[in-house]
Amino acid sequence: MAKTILDFEKPIITLEEKIEEMRRYSENPDIAQEIKKIEKRVNQLRQSIFADLTRWQRVQLARHPERPYTLDYINLMVTDFVEFHGDRAFRDDKAIIGGFGKLDSASVLLIGHQKGRDTKSNLHHNFGMPNPDGYRKALRLMKLAEKFNIPVVTLLDTPGAYPGLEAEERGQAEAIARNLLEMSRLRVPIVVVVIGEGASGGALGIGVGDRILMLENTWYSVISPESCSSILWRSWEYKEQAAEALQLTAPDLKKQGIIDDIVPEPPGGAHRNHEQMAKILKDVLLGELKDLAKIKPEKLLERRIEKFAKMGAWVG
Repeated sequence: MAKTILDFEKPIITLEEKIEEMRRYSENPDIAQEIKKIEKRVNQLRQSIFADLTRWQRVQLARHPERPYTLDYINLMVTDFVEFHGDRAFRDDKAIIGGFGKLDSASVLLIGHQKGRDTKSNLHHNFGMPNPDGYRKALRLMKLAEKFNIPVVTLLDTPGAYPGLEAEERGQAEAIARNLLEMSRLRVPIVVVVIGEGASGGALGIGVGDRILMLENTWYSVISPESCSSILWRSWEYKEQAAEALQLTAPDLKKQGIIDDIVPEPPGGAHRNHEQMAKILKDVLLGELKDLAKIKPEKLLERRIEKFAKMGAWVG
């Protein structure tokens, strides 16, 4: 698969390619010194570009096809993982992955949206857009985790719930609403992490928790910039203005009190170093779960409900 390079990444990639070419002749002391100079320029350029990203550029990074997906994080962070399948009502939805494993020595239930990286795998995972069966599978596993007192971690990365006729026939809205209700009163800790796109009810269907985190270059909103643009301007051409108006990035939502914290990404974004990103996230999750384990279930539920009740509050 061809490497995807975003427009604002091109100056960085060009210099990195130049460094790789020069390394073939690195035995020459003069060239070795020149490589060090260019590497310094690359670091300065990367810091400059990524310190001033627009909201639309962060949306592009969140959708980067080389970003780590749920299965990538599972493979890099979790040991002894056992995937569970099916909602015990209709079928197994491949857009949502769920199973039990261990973060170091801590048992966890890990649930997340899963996309594909080519046409075949995207069709297999329905482009990360769950049907009702996916949400019901997730709820079945969360109830199992509650039974055995195992904390839950959910990873959000979806362009939205599947809008097809068959999904509506099987109760898409009811399945999402049921998850919101049941997650609000689940008696085990829940940590939610937006790892890519967090679009509307498709993300919120597994997004109620005690701690809501976002990776640095992700977005979380009731609607995508393109859909917002098509509604307000009758065209997708105003998606950049829509992204600015929606204020959908991690810093925006931290300021608004929607999320609790921002998880830093490796230099250049999560797609540049899966291993480092997984290590950062694993360390954050272990810390969050350790803190939540100290809270009694009754207090946990009280805080969770209070947390979401405060969202959107305003004074007239």
